[in-house]
Amino acid sequence: MVKVEIFGLALDEAGKSPIIVLKDEAETVVLPIWIGAMEAMAISMAINQVPFPRPMTHDLLLNTIRAMGGTVTRVEITDIENGTFFAELVIASGDETWRIDSRPSDAIALAVRAECPILAGESVLEEAGGPFPEHPEAVIKTEDAEKWQDELDKLSEDDIKYKM
Repeated sequence: MVKVEIFGLALDEAGKSPIIVLKDEAETVVLPIWIGAMEAMAISMAINQVPFPRPMTHDLLLNTIRAMGGTVTRVEITDIENGTFFAELVIASGDETWRIDSRPSDAIALAVRAECPILAGESVLEEAGGPFPEHPEAVIKTEDAEKWQDELDKLSEDDIKYKM
């Protein structure tokens, strides 16, 4: 497993689908993952620490894990099959560790909230990763949250390229 971090959010120019872009620590590889609009919003809001009066779904999950004595120690992007990514939440409680199947977008949204590492399998990076871009400004960074919000507002659920 290779530690990765969020490089930014982008839009697929052809389909206007949201993409979460991860990068390795050495900034040699990027891993784009197409996600749904709601998941993109959840990740963006967590990155930008936008407060909500009530817990959102990922906040609820994290609150539940913590209330039951658990800690999200990391999330792992474990596999890719036929263009669909797979991930797992790694949760520790006392002497026990659980691995829970998750969509990568939900795992990443939870990782941002839990402030835990995101890891990607080397085989995933080899199959779906690409070289670090020469012009990284093409990615919508977290500082540009308003631009990202404007783009998300233009999307409809029918326009989303998404695999469960």
